[in-house]
Amino acid sequence: MENLMRVCRSCKAVGTLLLTALSWSSCLPVGEEAVCTAPGLGRYTISFTGKWSQTTFPKQYPLFRPPAQWSSLLGATHSSDYSMWKKDEYVSNGVRDFAEKGEAWELMKEIEAAGEKIQSVHSVFSASAIPSGIGQTSTQLEAHSRHSLVSFLVRIVPSPDWFVGVDSINLCEGNRWKEQVTLDLFPYDAGTDSGFTFSSPNFATIPQDTVTEITSSSPSHPANSFYYPKLKSLPPIARVTMVRIKKRQRVFVPTPPVVVRMGNEIEDSLSETPLDCEVSLWSSWGLCTGPCGKTGAKSRTRYVHLQPANNGTPCPELEEETASVSWKKSLLYKGQTSENRLVQVDFPDPGHLKKPLPQKLN
Repeated sequence: MENLMRVCRSCKAVGTLLLTALSWSSCLPVGEEAVCTAPGLGRYTISFTGKWSQTTFPKQYPLFRPPAQWSSLLGATHSSDYSMWKKDEYVSNGVRDFAEKGEAWELMKEIEAAGEKIQSVHSVFSASAIPSGIGQTSTQLEAHSRHSLVSFLVRIVPSPDWFVGVDSINLCEGNRWKEQVTLDLFPYDAGTDSGFTFSSPNFATIPQDTVTEITSSSPSHPANSFYYPKLKSLPPIARVTMVRIKKRQRVFVPTPPVVVRMGNEIEDSLSETPLDCEVSLWSSWGLCTGPCGKTGAKSRTRYVHLQPANNGTPCPELEEETASVSWKKSLLYKGQTSENRLVQVDFPDPGHLKKPLPQKLN
């Protein structure tokens, strides 16, 4: 009997340990970051660098009302149970408001709710807006071994619903925190507005679409502000660098945005994107300018849709002339003579005229 009781006590102890282990493991997020065993907290300085210049992205570059700029940065450190945004998936109402209007209130409430209900968010961080396309802003973030993923958004201003950001970047690698993470950033479409250009009016996408990456050929439409069909891929429009802080700072003062004027360098040189000239279709031919019955000329015109830049293909001729002869003739209708009518005959070149010109009819 005593042995039986000992066995029961052992089984009870093992069961307690098993339940404890299971309850602890259930708190761990499911995914790659579940294996993170890095000690303590991972503290980082995150620096966002805008590289949106007129040299790199010359097509329809916004110069005023408003000029090219970046919204404030809003992000969170979290587990795999939370997703701020994800490519090929639908965005939340909060991300929609942020991507379209730069309003962060709804997104903040969503992050807070996720942190309270499933404890999937460890911290929230933000950085100041950049009032130009080129510049830098920074702040600090804090990650935990069970919340080692980083996500953030920065809105492209002006734009319909375009943004840059990262989705669930892991700062942990096994039993250690990564010392530095640097990523080039490219534009995304939130799928809530159907505008093609930076300054497009509000035009809601119904039904809502998923998040898609904007490339040099997609959307495949000449009106698209990022449409550069001769490029295999777009140059990066921004960059983010996260550097681990080895010693905790007592007080952190957010760095004000640094605006870099054209001609200065930001970490590396800006690439030049060639922009080819775009012209309209030809107009209709005008009337012949020569006297009646003699060789004259007529012309047609076209205009420039888009001026070339950065050694792109120059504009072709905008006016074209061709030889033309006009004369008047009378037409008979049921024995009655109508009024004279002007008739034109076109020739490719006055020097190629070999046939005699038609005579004026009575």
